[in-house]
Amino acid sequence: QGSGKGAVYVRFNSSHGFPVELEEGASIAVLKEKVGRLQGVQPEQLRVIFAGRELLSDCTLQGCDLPEQSTVHVVLPPPGSGRCSDLALQHRLGRGVDSLTRLDLTASRLPTTSTGLAVILETDDEQRAREEPEHTEPRPHSSFYVYCKSVCRAIQPGKLRVRCRACKQGTLTLSRGPSCWDDVLLPERIHGVCQSEGCLGRVAEFYLKCAAHPTSDDDTSVALDLVMPNVRDVPCIACTDIMSPVLVSQCPDRHVICLDCFHMYCVTRLNERQFIHHPDVGYSLPCAAGCPDSLITELHHFRALGDEQYERYQQYAAEECLLQMGGVLCPAPGCGAGLLPEEDKRMIQCLLSNGLGCGFVFCRDCKEGFHEGECHVRSSPVSGGALQVTEPISCVLLTVALSLLPPTVYMTSISI
Repeated sequence: QGSGKGAVYVRFNSSHGFPVELEEGASIAVLKEKVGRLQGVQPEQLRVIFAGRELLSDCTLQGCDLPEQSTVHVVLPPPGSGRCSDLALQHRLGRGVDSLTRLDLTASRLPTTSTGLAVILETDDEQRAREEPEHTEPRPHSSFYVYCKSVCRAIQPGKLRVRCRACKQGTLTLSRGPSCWDDVLLPERIHGVCQSEGCLGRVAEFYLKCAAHPTSDDDTSVALDLVMPNVRDVPCIACTDIMSPVLVSQCPDRHVICLDCFHMYCVTRLNERQFIHHPDVGYSLPCAAGCPDSLITELHHFRALGDEQYERYQQYAAEECLLQMGGVLCPAPGCGAGLLPEEDKRMIQCLLSNGLGCGFVFCRDCKEGFHEGECHVRSSPVSGGALQVTEPISCVLLTVALSLLPPTVYMTSISI
């Protein structure tokens, strides 16, 4: 790239992409002229599509809000699009859809007012200051966060994209933009016109990509619809700090918790084996304030735990599933293999198979080495025991974690 120039990546008629060098401030008409010369077609026949809307010839690249590392689709009109009805519809679609790169869906998730512990602790001066905040830094454009499972393996800002559900190409112009998260997450909510040749698709399919690095077409990321920038400066319900991004529970009060406190809340419940099983969701947690009907339904939000603790969460879910099926865990130190013995069998052997198991023979009732006669030591239940903290934590964080537990949970001892 030279001084005052930049490259736009173009995909012509859904073929492989190629860069087109343009002067800074160039219009879409100039882009059409260059692509037309390269492809041997008339520029006025081409349509330029990006993120669900047609970019009009008189717009500049900056005015179209094209972020870095973006690819635009340049297509010839599909057969039959010369009819007046199709032209009128496509003209309306191109004018009526806002850019997905600046779409903000936080209004459907964040509370209109902050409630709970944070409000109780506020002074009048603090509340007035919060009502008239002085922002020294600009707000981020993106309101989306994803779990990047390929490169970053972390929670990252995301970018929303749309494609035709039929041909999977980004050549669909939307009839309207999304107004809430349901429009993005649920199928067949929004329609449009696919402009790929030979495709009659009319259904929009939204997906998200990690904004932290270049991505291929199939490199999509999981949408974390409860994680968002804290655009209203709502204090965390646990530590009362104003942080961003935050996780917003979908309880009636829309309680807001910062990601650090959410991490501590999850680890505390994991140590206690207090995750809740839902037949359709799996093992999850409700709002940190204990609100009813507030289970997190997208389990990738627990990726906020980090790799080590998330692996513990997965192991816990597998163990709980096994125990509910009537299975047992091998009590031998360093083993913990899951076993499914016959229901009335008291002597259990942890069989060695494919590198798993340890060969230990134990009593099903007391989990000690197998013996005849009555058990002298009864095993403790797997869940509902004392809180076991497996790594050093500060007293402040421990206090925050304990404050998140509902009053119905009691702990008899804490091992640190």
